[in-house]
Amino acid sequence: MKVSGFTILRDGARLGYPFVESIRSLLPLVDEMVIAVGDCTDETPDLLRAIDSPKLRTFDTVWDPTLQKGGRVLAVETNKALAACTGDWCFYLQGDEIIHEQDYGRLRGAMQRHLRQPRVEGLSFRYHHFKGSFDLRDPLPYRKQVRIVRNGVGVVSVGDACGFGVATASGVRKLRTATTGAWIYHYGWVRPPRVMNQKHSEFLRYYSGDEGVGLRQAEQQVAEDYAYDVSRCEPFAGTHPAVMAERVAAQDWTASYRFVPRWRNGAYWDGFLRKNFATLYRWAS
Repeated sequence: MKVSGFTILRDGARLGYPFVESIRSLLPLVDEMVIAVGDCTDETPDLLRAIDSPKLRTFDTVWDPTLQKGGRVLAVETNKALAACTGDWCFYLQGDEIIHEQDYGRLRGAMQRHLRQPRVEGLSFRYHHFKGSFDLRDPLPYRKQVRIVRNGVGVVSVGDACGFGVATASGVRKLRTATTGAWIYHYGWVRPPRVMNQKHSEFLRYYSGDEGVGLRQAEQQVAEDYAYDVSRCEPFAGTHPAVMAERVAAQDWTASYRFVPRWRNGAYWDGFLRKNFATLYRWAS
């Protein structure tokens, strides 16, 4: 069984992505690590070279500014990296997603178990989403996503690269999947507040399709701290992946928080979710 890891990066250092930790968390599970490196304006390429692993295989790309609306450029770039993979399984991590070493055995077993089951085209993970601080978890952005896909069956990244489908003559259909039972640790919303503002501004540009939107937002927020919406958050009492230990210990900011009512009677429902999250999550899983 050969396993390819793959990801995309562009200005990961400037925007505070823990991409070095992400790659290091995946290296023990893969035979090669394919990275599509966008047209960076920071030290991201230097940090990749410093990883100094024979498994790394990088290539340069240029992000198409006409594909920004809806985050489409992210899927296009992800498909470039996926197309360069040579493994039986292709293991995708975004630059702010980390694998916990406690799941390595479970993941190897899942890939080996389903290798000779062609009906299984993808393997899914549950998610820990951290917000504002490393000890605060938002349970609801999305509970599960596919991050391991079978090579050679027409799998493509879709939407804004959050998920995958299978290309057919009539369009793109859903993957047939099995669960790994493992977790992705997602740190997309744990950055110093000023860096979080910068990352948020960049994504406004990607999703709006307007080059000026992100720039205007950045100018407005340059002197502000990002205020995290923690309406749905729960304390996190588990352990973080070992590769994140230094970054977790180095947190030197106190995040600003705000509470946003959701649905009607938002305060009631937010309180209900916080109080009953554990029971609801077990039931939904």
